[in-house]
Amino acid sequence: MHLIDMHCDTAGKILESKNGEGLYENSFDIDIKGMKQAGTMAQFFACFVYMERFQGEDRFEKAFSYAKQMAGKMREEVQKNSRDIAFAVNADDILRNQENGKISAILTVEEGGILNGDMGKLEELYKEGIRLITLMWNFENCMGFPNSKDAGIMTKGLKSFGFETVERMNELGMIVDVSHMSDGGFWDVVSHSKAPVVASHSSSRSLCNHPRNMTDEMLKALAEKGGVAAVNFYPAFVRENERAMREDLAAHIQHIVNVAGMDAVAIGTDFDGFTGGSLEIDKVEKMPILYQELQRAGFTEGQIEKIWYRNAMRVIKDVMR
Repeated sequence: MHLIDMHCDTAGKILESKNGEGLYENSFDIDIKGMKQAGTMAQFFACFVYMERFQGEDRFEKAFSYAKQMAGKMREEVQKNSRDIAFAVNADDILRNQENGKISAILTVEEGGILNGDMGKLEELYKEGIRLITLMWNFENCMGFPNSKDAGIMTKGLKSFGFETVERMNELGMIVDVSHMSDGGFWDVVSHSKAPVVASHSSSRSLCNHPRNMTDEMLKALAEKGGVAAVNFYPAFVRENERAMREDLAAHIQHIVNVAGMDAVAIGTDFDGFTGGSLEIDKVEKMPILYQELQRAGFTEGQIEKIWYRNAMRVIKDVMR
């Protein structure tokens, strides 16, 4: 069993740990010991920046520096645990790491606003090994507008720098991530990108009516673009009573398959990125529970392989370099 998880927030947890907890074993949702139990092939580690934390005229410089600190901390942890894990910036790296018995770590940035309209900063992130950027979080930024319950905001699209960023990410070989975007921004990205795009941690809006989730039309558009929607485990995005059981996650996967096809779904747990609600599968070592649930629901081994890693790997091969 191989697993590619397209989003977690463990990097920030490790950087902020008051007890000096590291990547090999910790009290968080993801560590190397757990990933080994889950059969993890590759884990996308987000350098998430909460912009409201930074104030003053130099807030964007502070935010950008903080993202780099997270990336630096991950480099320390990967080096410390080099027998078990190594970085990857493309598909060849992942396969090489796998041959050597190592999990692949892929660095991402969540909150494109840290670029503050400076394309040079995008180039810098690429050199740091970042290979996916979640353009938005929950605030308006230099790229565009966030998901919102305000219909007026949801219809707004990309700003000019957002269009430029999508183009440059395509050229560099970075995955464009539409999770957290307004609906208008989503459609602008899908229509403008020359490469497949992903929703790295978003579920189905038809099953759970939250603006962070993807509509059926969006799911179809991602599939037509060659991208994927990676199902988010956060209870508030899974079920409206905020109680997410194995069968609820399987239902989101089944719905995406029904609407957009077998190639359009992946896993994006969002582990270590949320609190609240009741979640049955709350740590990476519990991922076999969902695997077994998908078997029980009638998915074949070949289909589960697509969900577990092949669909994500296809996007990685198509985009990352």
